[in-house]
Amino acid sequence: MAYYGQQNPQNQQFLWGVFQRVDKDRSGAISAQELQEALKNGSWTAFNPETVRLMIGMFDRDRNGTISFQEFGALWKYVQDWQTTFKSYDRDNSGAIDRNELKAALTSFGYRLSDKFYDLLVRKFDRSGRGVIAFDDFIQCCVVIQTLTSSFQAFDTNRNGWIQIGYEQFLTLVFSLRA
Repeated sequence: MAYYGQQNPQNQQFLWGVFQRVDKDRSGAISAQELQEALKNGSWTAFNPETVRLMIGMFDRDRNGTISFQEFGALWKYVQDWQTTFKSYDRDNSGAIDRNELKAALTSFGYRLSDKFYDLLVRKFDRSGRGVIAFDDFIQCCVVIQTLTSSFQAFDTNRNGWIQIGYEQFLTLVFSLRA
């Protein structure tokens, strides 16, 4: 297995141990339910099923609906990278991202969005009702924005931030998304 360069045998053994602990039914693959039970937010709550579905969709290379050990290494690195990113923007160390922290993160990623839109994002991705976004929902928010942006850019041939599409093109765009 390789991701972001070759892994040394010690890392492989560590990942294999983690993989075996997550693969509760010993099928040799991790299901969405097993992954959801294994992944925890800072509050020890299980990951949002939609975020788990997104991640399986991104790393399930053979499209069988599960994560093999070979696919698991890349998913593990992905979650670890997001955790580092999340912690760097969770400036108050609350274990959640508030509106200003989300704005700082997305601005650093290159997005220029209105304050009204950040309010909308927090409402959309705040499952706790506290005006903050948990780790898993932060991943989902960022992946959805990136996916929507890529789809938009396919139509933004002038690269001016404006597109003109018909209703059926819009529906096709939305229903073709992998997010």
